[in-house]
Amino acid sequence: MTPPHLVYLHGFLSSPFSQKAQDIAVWMAEQHLADYFHCPQLPMEPVAAGQLIRETVEKLQGERICFVGSSLGGYFATWAVEEFGGRAVLINPAVKPYEQLKHYIGPQRNYQTGELYSIEPGFADALRAYDRVPTDPSRYWLLTQTDDEVLDYREAVTKFAACRQTIEPGGNHGFVDFPRWLPEIWAFANQTADATLKETP
Repeated sequence: MTPPHLVYLHGFLSSPFSQKAQDIAVWMAEQHLADYFHCPQLPMEPVAAGQLIRETVEKLQGERICFVGSSLGGYFATWAVEEFGGRAVLINPAVKPYEQLKHYIGPQRNYQTGELYSIEPGFADALRAYDRVPTDPSRYWLLTQTDDEVLDYREAVTKFAACRQTIEPGGNHGFVDFPRWLPEIWAFANQTADATLKETP
């Protein structure tokens, strides 16, 4: 059986240059698995972001896949599993980002690239359309730290109550010491055939 693909979905105002994305890329390369790692640069506009995720998945049709989503990427990862199949590791995921977006309306700068974005009020309603609840808890693993300064970790604990959960005291929104979890994330991605993508027309 061929290895699964890891698709990393970065967070709000982030990019493939984020620390976690780079940590995964390095680790996968060290395991001689670089071809099985994907990290698209998600547009700020939610519909465009969803479309890019869809296109990424379509290129992997028939392959096993595990989404690794951080913050807003965790929100999109949940939608992606429910839409396309596969599995997901959710790292300090956003649960209701459409409610928090009101604090970011206007110009915002990408944390890594410095690129300037315009966050529009309509983004909130567009994001709400991607809200999903897990229908198969075995497909999800929540990794969260209690001292997340951006999101209330308890919201994710509640939403993913039936799923595998790792709740660490302390930490922060970036998830302190993330690389130590990469071998276990890879094991989770490999666990069962339910990581296979759904067939799409």
